[in-house]
Amino acid sequence: MNLQLESTEIVVILAMVFISVFILLATLSIPVFGEQRRVKKRLQQRLGEISSESDQPSISTLLRTRYLKKLNPVERQLESLPGMESLARLIEQSGGKVMAYKVVLLSLLLGVAGFVLVLLVAKYLPVALAAAAVLLASPYLRLLFLRGKRLQEFESQLPEAIDIIKRALLTGHPFSESLNLVAEGLEGPVSTEFGITYSDLSYGSDLRRAMLGLLERVPSVTLMAFVTAVLVQKETGGNLAEILQNIGSVIRGRFRFQRRVKTLSAEGRLSAWILMLVPFGLFGLIYFTTPGYMEALVRSDRGHQLIMISFVLMLLGAVWIRRLLRIEV
Repeated sequence: MNLQLESTEIVVILAMVFISVFILLATLSIPVFGEQRRVKKRLQQRLGEISSESDQPSISTLLRTRYLKKLNPVERQLESLPGMESLARLIEQSGGKVMAYKVVLLSLLLGVAGFVLVLLVAKYLPVALAAAAVLLASPYLRLLFLRGKRLQEFESQLPEAIDIIKRALLTGHPFSESLNLVAEGLEGPVSTEFGITYSDLSYGSDLRRAMLGLLERVPSVTLMAFVTAVLVQKETGGNLAEILQNIGSVIRGRFRFQRRVKTLSAEGRLSAWILMLVPFGLFGLIYFTTPGYMEALVRSDRGHQLIMISFVLMLLGAVWIRRLLRIEV
């Protein structure tokens, strides 16, 4: 009996391990502190209600129309396909500048190339399909990761931006000019987004549309509190500086609670990583010490079925652990 695994079987095993680790990373690499889906859904509904109250098109619609007019006919047709507008919004929220159709083409190219290469090397269709699915989804997963990272950075800078606006209002600056002070005084996504909002106001857009455009570009419940306070103060009056001071205190308290939750859940997140990675480490240990012990598992059809079932169960476990670790308030 051959105690050494064939090269093709080794490639299959390595490909399956890579695919599994990639999916587990995408499943478990999440913020432990998250906003409730109902809150996000309510935010989207509220945005739709506010936008429908106005007879004028939204800022995003106007910018989208202007953007399409600048493209050549071929690119305009590609960018007008279903789903391209949502993908373009995702790219914008992630801080990217690439066109949406190029992301789709890159995704298709990676999927096809991965499928062909894995099928030629491993000659195992399920692994080739899994590799194609992973590579097909990788550009979108990267955009989602970058968007989440950018939103977190924006929210961490928002209290400081609110303080700058509050001090500017107390010294007699108009609200639009205080947005410009934020854009000039800070760096990162807060500077970019508040600079765009200031440009909207400077080019004649009213405050309501400019703030809703900001909230559309940065879909954050924390930012929604700031936008709501500004719009309500515009309609009813009041001391905006005092209101912003209270909002800044609430946001800082929310971040303190977030850091506390992250600290208390660190042990659970570490346990999740250990539980997910132990099977791969155990497999590698057995393979290097007694490779013949794994021969029946990787050579027989029943062994292949057990491996696939194990991967599915591990992914289900990863999703369940994710739900347990993600504390929503």
